Amino acid sequence: MEDEVEDFNSKITPEKAQKMLKEEGMGVTLKEAKEILYFLRKLANIAVLKYLEK
Repeated sequence: MEDEVEDFNSKITPEKAQKMLKEEGMGVTLKEAKEILYFLRKLANIAVLKYLEK
């Protein structure tokens, strides 16, 4: 999965996501931040596809 995470071009890096989550009281590792970003991107892609199907 880590290779798949690197395939996405994003303005939010795992480091930035980790910092943002820490500021909200959610301590995560860098690996967890990468996985969270990957999941959110997949979810966003699904939402866009569903919207465009309408």
